[in-house]
Amino acid sequence: MAPRPLSPLVLALGGAAAVLGSVIFILWKTYFGRGRERRWDGGEAWWGTEPACLPEWDEWDPEDEADEEPALEELEQREVLVLGLDGSGKSTFLRVLAGKPPLEGHIPTWGFNSVRLPTKNFEVDLLEIGGSQNLRFYWKEFVNEVDVLVFMVDSADRLRLPWARQELHKLLDKDPDLPVVIVANKQDLSEAVSVVELQQELGLQAVDNQREVFLLAASIAPAGAGFENPGTVHIWRLLLELLS
Repeated sequence: MAPRPLSPLVLALGGAAAVLGSVIFILWKTYFGRGRERRWDGGEAWWGTEPACLPEWDEWDPEDEADEEPALEELEQREVLVLGLDGSGKSTFLRVLAGKPPLEGHIPTWGFNSVRLPTKNFEVDLLEIGGSQNLRFYWKEFVNEVDVLVFMVDSADRLRLPWARQELHKLLDKDPDLPVVIVANKQDLSEAVSVVELQQELGLQAVDNQREVFLLAASIAPAGAGFENPGTVHIWRLLLELLS
């Protein structure tokens, strides 16, 4: 039997996805992309619920980071790429960091979201790219342009953990030197797998122990917790430590 030709709708959707991916890449190159100029010395992978040697979360006010800026000097930029399957909490994470309330319900990102946060010594640009299947193809195009990768995982979505594992390892293979912060999100849900289980499910025991990989438990912005949530602050503090 001869193969059936693709329908006009399928071809149109495929073309739209390709155009969208190209637009995202061009915007990233124009607005954020400078190429990574810094590398970190190799460090051992670390698994846990709190980053080691970081300040206590309850002593920190996010506005403090913007109080002091170098006089008459443009702040340097640091780029963070936020990826993960759709529904893992990427958009909520960016909204909480930006001081905005989480959106009600699940609204998939069709394209990208971005946030720029000033700190004492540099500005942090966070770019989230949608996690739907047709956008994951473009993820790898951005990995070499950033300083840190944040990979969000829905700990309660057990059925899709193999997909999350597959996509994560594609990114790990793309750039062996890129520091990666894996967020085990939605730990407040009863059906969520533990951090220890997630380490196994994501195959992190096979990751080179000389690479900087961090696994943090979090429940980002449940019921208006916002920046008072210790998980969110721990992630932010770890990012600042890696970017400094």
